[in-house]
Amino acid sequence: MGLHRVVEPAGVLPQAAWRLDASPQIAPNEVRIRVERLNLDAASFRQLAEKHGGDGAKVRAEVLEIVAARGKMQNPVTGSGGMLIGTVEETGRRSPLGLRAGDRVATLVSLTLTPLTITDGLARWDGCSEQVPCDGYAILFARSIAAVLPEDLHPELSLAVLDVCGAPALTARVVGRYVADRAREGDARPVSVAVIGGAGKSGSLSLAAARRAGAARTVGVVPVAGERDALEAAGLAGVVALADARDPVALSTAVTSALGGPADVTVVCVDVPGCEHGAVLATADGGTVVFFSMATSFAAAALGAEGLAADVSMLVGNGYVPGHAEFALDLLRAEPGVRRLFEARLAAD
Repeated sequence: MGLHRVVEPAGVLPQAAWRLDASPQIAPNEVRIRVERLNLDAASFRQLAEKHGGDGAKVRAEVLEIVAARGKMQNPVTGSGGMLIGTVEETGRRSPLGLRAGDRVATLVSLTLTPLTITDGLARWDGCSEQVPCDGYAILFARSIAAVLPEDLHPELSLAVLDVCGAPALTARVVGRYVADRAREGDARPVSVAVIGGAGKSGSLSLAAARRAGAARTVGVVPVAGERDALEAAGLAGVVALADARDPVALSTAVTSALGGPADVTVVCVDVPGCEHGAVLATADGGTVVFFSMATSFAAAALGAEGLAADVSMLVGNGYVPGHAEFALDLLRAEPGVRRLFEARLAAD
């Protein structure tokens, strides 16, 4: 689990640690990766960009400062990090990950628990995009997860998909259970799904996953007209609604108007705080809200649901579901609309 890499405070797991030992010498059950590119999670990058007024040089300097001080990339405000791609340099003789030297891989665990050293000063990154070309090394533990990059996809595209691959897998699991339960009970009501932030990476994949799992009615909620047009062109949602997810009444109204009532399942895939209450209001009694945003305040979600007397289940998307990487990559290959949204995002970056 990497306990031996924790410098301070003692006794916690690497994700909760303030500082990790990022030295390159590996233990018998570790793997060292030569890093090619980081993918900062959306909430973390937005916070850094807004803090520095879009000044890429200042964003770059702060990322370097965080990694140097903490031995990992963990935004001290959002608590989140991202993931990386690179090439396996060395594997310990007792590593259970099945990786070999020379494998190009994406790590499927957060940078918040991954020992990381950057050696090139991020000289090739302008600080203005989530994807960060860099040189350095990272350490994987026995309990880490990594996927060998597919040969048919560009590495940057694979990285963008694998960064959020937990979201569509969990969405499919939750929606599939609703569909199965209603079929078993002879309940003819269609399952409805709302995805807040539907034009983003995790949002577009979650819409595709919901449809594949049997959702009959879907709405993708976006904040601006440009995203609405892009999501409509992608054809991933039955309806695309325009609303500010931070406005609870506006969000609830947009979802219920689009679906003819509140959603059975609401998936939150935004990178801004303050969307918890709207998601709860948009969800039917007995429904489920899945929070896939590192900007979520789980205290606000829980206390808000209580204050609204909302009988909803709330799930924290932890980023891991067995088979999540393969499932997300398959959605990208099978859904042209998903692929267009991802490629447009990468081109803009």
